[in-house]
Amino acid sequence: MLHAIICVAVTMLAAIIAPAATGEPLATALIIQNRVSLRAAPRDSARQHAVLWQGEVVEVRGERMDYLQVYDYRRERGGFVRASQVRRTALTAAEAPELLSVVRFLRDTPGAEALGIGFAAAYIQAAPAEVLNSAAGIEVLDALGAFADRMARRASSRVPQSRAAETTLSAHLDVAARYGINFTTRERAGRMQICYDGEAFRRVLAMRSNPEQRARAVLSLTRYECIDADLHPLQRNRVDEWRADVLDRVDASVLPVYMKNRVLMRRAGVWASLAFQRARKGDVADTAAGRALHELASVNKTELTDDDLVEYNDAAMRVSASRWAAVPATAAPPGRRAHIATVPGRPGETCVLLVDKKHDALHPLAKRCTYGIVWVSSATLNREGTALALAVQQMDTWRELWVFRKETGGWVIRVLPPASAGPGVGYAEFAGWVPGGKYMLVAREARADGKYRRRFELMRLETLATVRQAGDPGVLGAFRRWQDPSWKRQTVSLR
Repeated sequence: MLHAIICVAVTMLAAIIAPAATGEPLATALIIQNRVSLRAAPRDSARQHAVLWQGEVVEVRGERMDYLQVYDYRRERGGFVRASQVRRTALTAAEAPELLSVVRFLRDTPGAEALGIGFAAAYIQAAPAEVLNSAAGIEVLDALGAFADRMARRASSRVPQSRAAETTLSAHLDVAARYGINFTTRERAGRMQICYDGEAFRRVLAMRSNPEQRARAVLSLTRYECIDADLHPLQRNRVDEWRADVLDRVDASVLPVYMKNRVLMRRAGVWASLAFQRARKGDVADTAAGRALHELASVNKTELTDDDLVEYNDAAMRVSASRWAAVPATAAPPGRRAHIATVPGRPGETCVLLVDKKHDALHPLAKRCTYGIVWVSSATLNREGTALALAVQQMDTWRELWVFRKETGGWVIRVLPPASAGPGVGYAEFAGWVPGGKYMLVAREARADGKYRRRFELMRLETLATVRQAGDPGVLGAFRRWQDPSWKRQTVSLR
């Protein structure tokens, strides 16, 4: 079976290297520089037929002075290129070790992804089948996936690029596509996200790869930003179940600490998403939520790289958004005090009712309906009985805080989102009541529109306006004195 998999990879990736021709090619050459001129004659002043890019393949048909006479099958055009701008290869088994050395060198060279893909494809064409099934073959497929994934990340980067850099990147994507590397395009927050489809990484997982290779493959295949946002909920659930399964197949205990952290953070985010989906279906979600909390707590924070800090914060926000799924449901409190009840609304909708001893579900103090998940266990009433806070999760990555407040004309409901922009990844959660019934403590953390912010706030209940805020709750006297003990015990924001 492994042999069949490799044969498919050879056919897919090496077709361009051995184009159909009437005669046996003299040799093959890989373009190793960008903007290489294919000229009509062996001199710099000759007319330019085309511009070639690193990683492209041409057939060598002759040699004149310091030029090679080549033919480009894609453009169906011949010409001359400087010999110093290409790397000649006969694609024989004897050359395979040398090609592998070049792949290893290019693997961690930024900007050389197209060239790396070309040399990886040349190795797959040159190496015998038994070698492709060995550790060397798996290493090349691993590198091939890394080249394609890094190219996709470059294409999706928010960093402004010059016109020349954009032209080069576009050409490299075209070169990769001609080798059978497929990219998908997703729209995220008004911008395009380019993703590698992961074919090489799937082949790595199907072979006898080592734990580090499997971890790299799984981390690429389970990226959040490459999931289709238009998936039906049942389809999204199947995708996340698959993501959780392949992540669990990685033996994180033998990985380097930094890579183990990345696997744990990805597991935490995926299990948090599954907790939300299971709760939305009415299934038991506490196991998934508990698993998410456990994986996040297992991360070694002292071994996080600067890039990993972004991933860690995002994983923490995802886990925090669904953390109420790990808290057992509680019955409504007895007595006259206001509490939360829920009833079905329109299909898929839940209506939240504020009731007490005198006001039942038919005559509630306040009512608001939502398509999100209402975490009834999160409801907390202040000492004065004039305000109540409730967690409502609209998406697997986005949890709001609903604030019920008693005013002269009755009860009103205000919604406090994690951030004014969004929805993205984030949560807003109740952190404590300040005696007097005028203020409350709130923790908010979000990444929306590419901006990350975590803050602890003292808010005025009447308007939900922020009175004071800080990035550290210890700076605010109100937090030191009035933070809720259960919030401090359960929250992820104090990590």
